[in-house]
Amino acid sequence: MKLEGVKVVDFSMFLPGPHFTMMMADHGAEVIRIEPMGGEPARALGLKQGEHTVWFRNTHRGKQSVRLNLKDPRGLEFAMKLLEDADVLVEGFRPGVMERLGLGYEAVRARAPQVVYVSLSAFGQTGRYRLKPAHDMVMQAMLGVLSFNLGRDGKPANPHMPVADMCGSLTAFAGVLMALFRQRQTGQGDYLDISMHDSVLAWTANYQGPVMAEHRAHDVKQERNWGGAAFYNIYETKDRQWMVLGGVEHTFCENFLNKAGRPDLIPPCHQPPGPVQEPVKVFLAEFFGARTQAEALAWLEGLDVCYAPLRTLLEGVFDPNTAERGMLITDEAGCHHLGIPIKYTREPGRVDTHVPALGEHSKQVAARLGYSAERIAELERDKVI
Repeated sequence: MKLEGVKVVDFSMFLPGPHFTMMMADHGAEVIRIEPMGGEPARALGLKQGEHTVWFRNTHRGKQSVRLNLKDPRGLEFAMKLLEDADVLVEGFRPGVMERLGLGYEAVRARAPQVVYVSLSAFGQTGRYRLKPAHDMVMQAMLGVLSFNLGRDGKPANPHMPVADMCGSLTAFAGVLMALFRQRQTGQGDYLDISMHDSVLAWTANYQGPVMAEHRAHDVKQERNWGGAAFYNIYETKDRQWMVLGGVEHTFCENFLNKAGRPDLIPPCHQPPGPVQEPVKVFLAEFFGARTQAEALAWLEGLDVCYAPLRTLLEGVFDPNTAERGMLITDEAGCHHLGIPIKYTREPGRVDTHVPALGEHSKQVAARLGYSAERIAELERDKVI
């Protein structure tokens, strides 16, 4: 697999860091998860299927777990010895925490100059918000993208996905791979300051028109992505289900309206999103409101239009296509795992469905580092490992 021979030491918690290091494990990296004595919080978050929570299983499969008290000098030394032949360190604390633990970048670099050190935080290591506590929704609110999530009542709603966590995770993943490429050439590591807030901002290029060109806030309901375009919208059906139209290309609009016998509504669809498209939205609301979801799907069958029924995640996950794409895997115990989205033809990734118990590999890793059986017993007795 592509990342065989890469050793990752992961101190991060919750979702962003553990998710991308799991993706590295899926492609062959050895990922050693350093857990606090109380364990990774996701072990107890959400519903369980089998012995583990679904969240923890889908961010920690294929990893090794070392339970380590970093506040004990012996725990710090254990971590440093582990890093001496590591390639990547991942941490997701607020700025300054790793330094206080004795594991800041300069301290690690002095012992392990080859390490690619990744700090994945809310607002980054610099700037006025660097120490501000934040989870995903706070970052979205501070940046301004949460203001796009308006319900039909015009009031802001909670975001449907942890966009900041996702963007930060994937940005860190890409940064690590680039740094590893250079590390293999030079033998030297690097320091990556990855801000989840920055990462979301970098993905707003298609929303920046009003902001940068006209220096104004969005009129959200009149913008293409959030209700201003008739054919990029959500419509209720007769049976209180929903249909989604998700493509504003002229061909899609024309195909639908010609079949519906309303070619007179095509010209507004050629105009920019906004009030000019209101007559089309009124027609589409009436069209879908007069049909059940099944009837609407039957009418659209075979028509070159961008559409979908609005589904639950349950329906989406257990759609046969999900399994056909290898994105839903069931292990021998009947527990479900999300698959691997990066699909190589040569050296494809592999899902290791084993999920580590807390501290399962502590003794094994200690032995590999050269600790004697007596020393390991002492560390265990003193609750260092």
